[in-house]
Amino acid sequence: MTLPAPNWPAILPEAGGAPPSASTGRFRGGRDAALERLAAIDPRRYATTRNHVDGAVTGLSPWLRHGVLSLAEVRDAALDRTAEPAAATTLVRELAWRDYWQRVQAALGERIGTGIEAPAVPPRRTPSPDLPDDVRAATTGMPCIDDFVRRLHADGWLHNHERMWLASWLIHARGVAWQAGADWFLSHLLDGDPASNHLSWQWVAGTFSSKPYIFNRDNLETFTSGRHCRGCPLLGRCDVEGSYEGLADRWFLPGPTDRPPLRIAPAPPWRPAGTPGRRPLVWVTLDSAAASAPAVARHPGSPRVFVIDPDWLAAERPSRGRLLFLMECLAAVPGLEVLRGDPATVLPPRAAALGCDGVALATTSCPRLRRGAERIAASLPVEVIDWPPLVDATAVRDLGRFSRYWEKVSRSALLPTRRG
Repeated sequence: MTLPAPNWPAILPEAGGAPPSASTGRFRGGRDAALERLAAIDPRRYATTRNHVDGAVTGLSPWLRHGVLSLAEVRDAALDRTAEPAAATTLVRELAWRDYWQRVQAALGERIGTGIEAPAVPPRRTPSPDLPDDVRAATTGMPCIDDFVRRLHADGWLHNHERMWLASWLIHARGVAWQAGADWFLSHLLDGDPASNHLSWQWVAGTFSSKPYIFNRDNLETFTSGRHCRGCPLLGRCDVEGSYEGLADRWFLPGPTDRPPLRIAPAPPWRPAGTPGRRPLVWVTLDSAAASAPAVARHPGSPRVFVIDPDWLAAERPSRGRLLFLMECLAAVPGLEVLRGDPATVLPPRAAALGCDGVALATTSCPRLRRGAERIAASLPVEVIDWPPLVDATAVRDLGRFSRYWEKVSRSALLPTRRG
């Protein structure tokens, strides 16, 4: 593999000091691997089996997170594989969740790191801010939980049901604050981004949903074919034994929280000040780490730079596996230069040195990237290039609940991207 910078170990020692030659896990970064996985999706089987941990899930989320694939591109592939659009509805609806999370992040910014609402029902104990040592070490004694943790650390990926079960158990049974769990997941997940990750944890916690998500053993057995429960030493006395109603009585105080209806106005289109330059420096970001991403595709002859931001490293503490996947994605971008530092400080002088008259990047909902672009716009024109849309959201006035959002966009979500 040709790395995007000859001094990569010095630029990113957090990855272990040695550049990767290939992934050792089940996911390989880069566009070629993404297209291989995309070619294998089966929307019909996905619709009927996705809730089972051995179901026909797409496994595309790591590449979607880094913009190696776009949501619209996956939607179009799903439509191509079905005789009628309705057969792709289940898969496209899941893509719309990711689009929805990004819109919520664009509207709320850093507020997604705190409870958007009071808990839907009050917990019986005050949440602990720390992740327990036995959870991190996968020594809880619950075979299912310990297996989920080991694979989270080893693979950087879990089936969505496993994520929800682990999050629900940690928040409701162990009394851990959802932020501690969300930060832990974000560190390890190859597809980890704050929008999808933190807002999903809030959905489980009941701080961005109409009710908390409850994990019980019957659900686990159904969707894992009983693999964790057969021979379990805790059978009959485990933390998630019982009905949903019984577990709710155990974990929550009686009665729902009195909460006002939640309304979230969508953010206006994000456009930093400045007239686009004629030859901009292309800023490749965590959200657009591919040659197919909009800014690179719009300016194929422009220099490309990715900046490793120490503030991002400190905030998300990405695992070595997550960093290696990112490195592989970046290595597939021809002519990419990788630098380290504050992007708003690094990019303007680099643009000047390369004879560029501006900076271009793909649109993003990430507050950190937006702040950096706005600081750059104080001295250089910044061009923001949109992704192909998954939906027509012009009629959306409220992001308070996904159901309301989906009602407005579902028809357009099943229309293929216009070409030509």
